[in-house]
Amino acid sequence: MAERRGPRRAVRRPAPGLIAGRTAACALSLAVLGVSGFAWYTNEQLNGVSRSHALDQARKNAPKHLDSSVNILLIGLDSRKNMDGTDLPKEFVQDELHAGSSEIGGYNTNSLIVLHIPPSGKAQAVSIPRDDWVQTYNADGTEGKMHKVKEAYGYAKDAAEEKLRAKGLKGADLEQQSREAGRSATIQTVQKLLDIPIDHFAEVNLIGFYDIAKALEPIPVCLNKAVDDPIVSRVTDSKGNVIKPGGGTGLKLPAGVSQLNAADALSFVRQRHNLTNGDLDRTHRQQAFIASVEYKLKQQGVLGDLGKMQDLLNVVKKDVVIDDQWQILDFAQQAPNLTGGNVEFNTLPIDKFATIGGQEVNQVDPAKLRRIVKQLFGQPLDADPAATPATPAPTPTPSATEAPAADATVDVLNGSSVTGAAGDESKALVALGYRAGKVDTADTRPRTTTVKYGAGAQDAGRQIAAHYGVNATASSALAPGHVQVTLGADHTATTTPADSEPAGPAPTLQMQGPPVKAGGVPCVD
Repeated sequence: MAERRGPRRAVRRPAPGLIAGRTAACALSLAVLGVSGFAWYTNEQLNGVSRSHALDQARKNAPKHLDSSVNILLIGLDSRKNMDGTDLPKEFVQDELHAGSSEIGGYNTNSLIVLHIPPSGKAQAVSIPRDDWVQTYNADGTEGKMHKVKEAYGYAKDAAEEKLRAKGLKGADLEQQSREAGRSATIQTVQKLLDIPIDHFAEVNLIGFYDIAKALEPIPVCLNKAVDDPIVSRVTDSKGNVIKPGGGTGLKLPAGVSQLNAADALSFVRQRHNLTNGDLDRTHRQQAFIASVEYKLKQQGVLGDLGKMQDLLNVVKKDVVIDDQWQILDFAQQAPNLTGGNVEFNTLPIDKFATIGGQEVNQVDPAKLRRIVKQLFGQPLDADPAATPATPAPTPTPSATEAPAADATVDVLNGSSVTGAAGDESKALVALGYRAGKVDTADTRPRTTTVKYGAGAQDAGRQIAAHYGVNATASSALAPGHVQVTLGADHTATTTPADSEPAGPAPTLQMQGPPVKAGGVPCVD
């Protein structure tokens, strides 16, 4: 498959299972830049790290800070190319990375994490699911089109590349300058989506993850249950058209803790088949991997050993790009907030799965995401009047066709302490397109909300589970075509006045699954 030119690169949907490192690459950025000891180095020792000026335009359009916190955007670029745009060796990509062809990787940012470092207290990290359907922004800050959040980089890079070619640029210069446009667009899209300023950023590609994993192997990871993700070969016709996409990573691990080499670590963070929630579960794998890397660095004494840190730094100088305004010695003041397990990872929620313009996407509510982020980051919900106002999500174009709610009858049982919650939730689910079923009080009071589905209702079960940020499970006890939602103790009233102070503790934030906490080797699915 030849490398594509123009914006088509950003919208191509590659064969499942062949894209490696989608969520892996950001693990490198956080492990290296956030917690692995840059705080002990002088600026002179960092001269070998690539610097970018992509923040220049983004800073002009950023919301204002409400305190002295620092927000760092970590970008994992799904690219099988070197910094100069040349392909990684085909044999290396296929045989060592197990990542398909070296020609497949485009310029999607398949891993986006915002790391929030407050003036004091616990740091927070939030992942933005790569397929979230959002308003994107161009490199100059102007409004683009609705796309998956991961595609802002590729569209902006393609647009810049076309103009730069016309000016005679080529080779490494063309690659580097067009990538700057991609970075700027990505930063501004995230700023607008979450209504927060980005102070610094770090970008790394596929090979960067592998280099770090290779330098640190074996790396401990933990699974709640055993996994077996066999490789399925891609089938093509005589003309090379894909009849059946390939898939699978070949990863086979038992439940509990395993020690992974670099190749298996890549499979661990890129698996999406044979997981209940696909890409969303893979995001939790990424977060757990970052926590495990930080734990190993600390346990082995790397964080306090300048000699070991220099060796590690030399491995990644060629793979990491950071902004040219990042003064690492100043950043050292925030470093203590990132060590000793003092970081918590969350995944921002999606509302439901949909198909728009032939693409499978995650539909999200930008206003809800902004409220969640502000509350998580400890900022007032009533935005600073001087800050950039939140931009409402534009209405999809007439050609966009949203997938309807899967056919199912939904029974809602109230196991929470919120009076009338089952009835309210039933109405809300009906508004989303599902049929109302039984509304009753649960026999038990589960700690968290659960979603179960009967025969024939798997699609609806997954959609509804995603709505609540939990996993769906099959149940033979349920009638065919039925989904059962049991509201747990974590359920809160769906509306809270934004202009008033809460009467008690802040309500539990709705996230896409439970948080992943650093400080050890967290277990995930």
